[in-house]
Amino acid sequence: MTLDIPAGFKFAGVHCGIKRKRRDLALMYSEYPCSAAGVFTTNVVKAAPVIYNMEVLRSGSPVRAIVVNSGVANACTGEQGLKDARRMAEKTADVLKIPLSSVLVSSTGVIGVPLPMDKVEHGIEMASSRLHHDPSEAAHAIMTTDTRPKVASRCFEHAGKMITVFGMAKGAGMIHPNMATMLAFLFTDARVTPRALSNILRRSADLTYNMISVDGDTSTNDMVLLLANGASETPGIDLYTPGFQELFNAVNDVNEKLAKMIVSDGEGATKVFEVRVEGAKTDSDARLIARSITSSNLVKTAIYGADANWGRILAAAGYSGAWFNPENASLEIGSNGEWVVLLDRGTPVEFDEASAKRLLSQNEIVISLKFLDGNGKARAWGCDLTERYVEINGRYRT
Repeated sequence: MTLDIPAGFKFAGVHCGIKRKRRDLALMYSEYPCSAAGVFTTNVVKAAPVIYNMEVLRSGSPVRAIVVNSGVANACTGEQGLKDARRMAEKTADVLKIPLSSVLVSSTGVIGVPLPMDKVEHGIEMASSRLHHDPSEAAHAIMTTDTRPKVASRCFEHAGKMITVFGMAKGAGMIHPNMATMLAFLFTDARVTPRALSNILRRSADLTYNMISVDGDTSTNDMVLLLANGASETPGIDLYTPGFQELFNAVNDVNEKLAKMIVSDGEGATKVFEVRVEGAKTDSDARLIARSITSSNLVKTAIYGADANWGRILAAAGYSGAWFNPENASLEIGSNGEWVVLLDRGTPVEFDEASAKRLLSQNEIVISLKFLDGNGKARAWGCDLTERYVEINGRYRT
């Protein structure tokens, strides 16, 4: 995959000993001060890095670096966890010779285990001496049960010059609407005001990361951070000025690609399915319905078994909390441009079981649910639920 990397950003990923073998500490650095925005887990139990970053972003200070460790989540670690998160920032600021207020931190891994700070600090020292323009080592270093790194980029023209948006993410389990055990870090060389950046990220997260589900669990560490350093030397972008919509489109495209990669790498997953809802009363209702279907374990197991048990889909829509008229509901399943109609305006349709099973046996499947209640529409993404998921999570700490 050929990736475009925004100007002025450098990355490193090292193995510092938190994990037995794989890279486990990433450092991401901007040569210029950045506007920054973040969205975080809705879980009441928030990991120390989440609490620390929320305070940093509230201060409005320019950001220069993000340091991330994997293997230990630094969650449910009490006062010491907060001290360790701050110490990660202090060490990073010290080795890079930048203000403490310009460093954000992140952790992912096992909950309830203290960070091995001697290893973390050594890792930060190593990473600071290995910064370069290639983000691949950093993308590997943020992984836990992921089977592959997740990276994406998008470019667009603004005032005659190119602006680049690049992102990396991790996540394979404990993924559920309103974010879950996932981290995503996005970087752009656009010059953007903090309020415009925050608006873009918040709206995009609602359309992407908040519309995926792997297993119905929501975790303590999730965050998405977006940095903009202005290195493209293009005119500044504020709310609804020229370039604003184009930047939103680019950020949203990168986030959607990363969100789909997270679902496709779901723990034990063999298939990805997209739920398309049209004709709901409102967009909000459409999102509720789509998310309910992707989150249903009965739907996910039916997808795994290639069983066209469409009643499970309609039932999941029915308990979503959204109102719709079941008598006007139409349902189809499809893959690679081929479709099988299961329900037409509330009436079951006789369909060929073999054809339905063949479509549901594909790696990528679409479920289309249409109503006649309004103009609301939404998309959501999920994966099947397999025996392998139980195996992975039954021995996660061992």
